Amino acid sequence: MPGTTKAMVVLTVVALVMITAYTVALGSSGWLWFGWVVLGLATVGMAASRSA
Repeated sequence: MPGTTKAMVVLTVVALVMITAYTVALGSSGWLWFGWVVLGLATVGMAASRSA
């Protein structure tokens, strides 16, 4: 896994942890979860394009 893809995976996981903590502390925000889904899809797409 190249460095850029690995960085995207780390960013996605860190964002998930932060959004989960925010949801637990302050309540759910649909826009935060939507943004995380978009980031996750971009990460999956980037990883798939690198491995192809």
